[in-house]
Amino acid sequence: MARYIIKRIIHSLITLCIVIAIVLLLLRAMPIEGYFNNYDKLSKAQVNVTLQKLGLKDPAPVQIAKYFGQLLRGNLGVSNKYRAGYPIAKIIAKKIPVSIELGLLAQAFALALGIPLGIAMAKSTRSRFKIWDKFGTVLIVIIEAVPSAVYHLLIQLYGSEWLGVPMLFDADKWYTWILPVFSLSIGSIVYYAMWLRRYMVDEANKDYIRLARAKGVPEGKISRVHVFRNAFVPLIQYIPNSILFTLMGSLYVESLYSIPGMGGLLVQVIKIQDNTMVEALVVIYSALSVVGLLLGDIMMAIFDPRISFTTKEGSRA
Repeated sequence: MARYIIKRIIHSLITLCIVIAIVLLLLRAMPIEGYFNNYDKLSKAQVNVTLQKLGLKDPAPVQIAKYFGQLLRGNLGVSNKYRAGYPIAKIIAKKIPVSIELGLLAQAFALALGIPLGIAMAKSTRSRFKIWDKFGTVLIVIIEAVPSAVYHLLIQLYGSEWLGVPMLFDADKWYTWILPVFSLSIGSIVYYAMWLRRYMVDEANKDYIRLARAKGVPEGKISRVHVFRNAFVPLIQYIPNSILFTLMGSLYVESLYSIPGMGGLLVQVIKIQDNTMVEALVVIYSALSVVGLLLGDIMMAIFDPRISFTTKEGSRA
């Protein structure tokens, strides 16, 4: 297992380096106005001098090598417009705790509701009226079919009216967390419910489950010990990804509720065309995505004994 995990880490680092290089090249193609706080007041000569100083006149491989050197030193550069001349790392350090706390709360809520809903749907498929399965299916179809921006807006409008809570976020008032957390979690709720229901139904139709029923094993024990446990294993690899996708999905939600996190920050710096800030934030989100995939693979390797750690079938690596 150790060799497998090391191999996956190496592959992930290579992937991350390639992704960062591509992101950097694409973002460096943005208009150069985003690298200046007072572009309209500068002469062409002054613009060229500043671009040369920033290394933007260097060949692409040189720019990429310099940027990786900065990242290794923990240097994300300085903001050009959001807070001119201020280190980006310090700006993000104040924003990221809010996004992380919001994302983790949303995922905890999603697991607390999504897993029981998936279990209820799976059990309901064996009942006469299939009430929970029908309810869950309708909910899944609605959430999957309606654009997230639409139901996020509806949650804010009607949720604030029905619950009597403010539309905007205030970190010091716990009740203002309710709507943003629910907005971020609802997609994961239906995701967990949908896939857990599918895995449990597939598992319940396997021969060893039929044999257990034939031997008179209680249905509750079969569902809890065998069906749920084995069905939950393939879902484990999606949990890290889901957490990180929630953080990335907070772009709209944080802007909608005026939450001072990374998502709202990215939207804001894109609007004002602060290129350096956009580069840094996109690189961070890219890194989070790769880390999510890596954690998912590692968790699958730990919890699923069926995974082979051999390079060739029948022989050890």
